[in-house]
Amino acid sequence: MSSKLPENKGKNQEPFNEFRTMMNEFFHMRPVKGFLQSIDEFFQMPLPSFPVQLRETDDEQVIIAELPGIKREQISIDVLERSITISVKNTEEIIEENESENYYKKSKSMQQMTRNIYLGQPIDEKRVKATYQNGLLKIRVPKQKGKKIDIYEN
Repeated sequence: MSSKLPENKGKNQEPFNEFRTMMNEFFHMRPVKGFLQSIDEFFQMPLPSFPVQLRETDDEQVIIAELPGIKREQISIDVLERSITISVKNTEEIIEENESENYYKKSKSMQQMTRNIYLGQPIDEKRVKATYQNGLLKIRVPKQKGKKIDIYEN
């Protein structure tokens, strides 16, 4: 079998090159170019979040979340088998009313932030304690004590 390329290489690939050129022009023209740029910008935006620290002692793991300006009622904590999820829901409602100009405007916005902290050990949800003071949420998760196995010599 010969390793030479066919002589009419340019003629067979010409329709493909033309198609590729047309597609390239399509994606660089407006409004497609602007649409694709807005999708890129959306995925580059940071998600709303909050800082979390995990500290560990001999007896417990302590999760500290910084939530300044958040009310206790806006926070929910879910305990799963080996992880804790902290969710913060902030709803804001604005009502504008002007009787002289006969209009009523009501707008509502909602923002939700969630952090999932994997602890790597089973969690006894009955023993988990949480406190919230001065914008700091502290969740104390006691460590599970396993049964100690003695090792004997034969």
